[in-house]
Amino acid sequence: MIKCHKLSKHYNPDIKALDGVDLHIEPGEFVSIVGQSGMGKTTLLRMLIAEERPTKGKIVIGGWDISKIRGSAVPYLRRQIGVVYQDIKLLPKKTVHENVAFALEVSGEPRKRIREVVPQVIKIVGLNGKEGRYPHQMSGGEQQRVAIARALVHRPKVLVADEPTGNLDAITAHEIIDLLKKINNFGTTVVLVTHDRDIVNHLKKRVITMKDGKVARDHVGKYSLA
Repeated sequence: MIKCHKLSKHYNPDIKALDGVDLHIEPGEFVSIVGQSGMGKTTLLRMLIAEERPTKGKIVIGGWDISKIRGSAVPYLRRQIGVVYQDIKLLPKKTVHENVAFALEVSGEPRKRIREVVPQVIKIVGLNGKEGRYPHQMSGGEQQRVAIARALVHRPKVLVADEPTGNLDAITAHEIIDLLKKINNFGTTVVLVTHDRDIVNHLKKRVITMKDGKVARDHVGKYSLA
């Protein structure tokens, strides 16, 4: 599903955000990427969604080499990769239904498909009956569920979550992680970038630890700074 070969990102000769990363994530895996700030995990995430281009090396997602992807092809890539951010970025003057539908509208999907898909993903994230609410009427956890629903509308093969629990209390954070596990059980590959040791230890899934722009450890189990 995701293959990185000798992946490097240098901002100048002295700053190597990534330095020769080799990585293979299988279809259907749930992988946590951990590490202290400045160790390369956010840069790696940006590479996966084509927000950054590698200085050297290659990234292949689903057989598609995106290392030198053209700008015009990025929207098509983003339909294969759903992204959830810590900064939820909901549209404040749109309802739950409208926020989720908007992700389909901007890509030119027909109204019939929008009417079919939006209720489906809202149900998946457990927000039935709250379609008409606005972001300010919802808790942080509910807002994050809307963001996840929005990321699922194109039925992506991969869901990338960048610190999705960073602004949530512990109980709500675990609810969001349980939702990501549910989505993973449907067959979607999930890549979670997080600082949260408790979340990673609770998952007991594959953990990739980044250090100095390299993969310092790749194992199944608990959070480790290697």
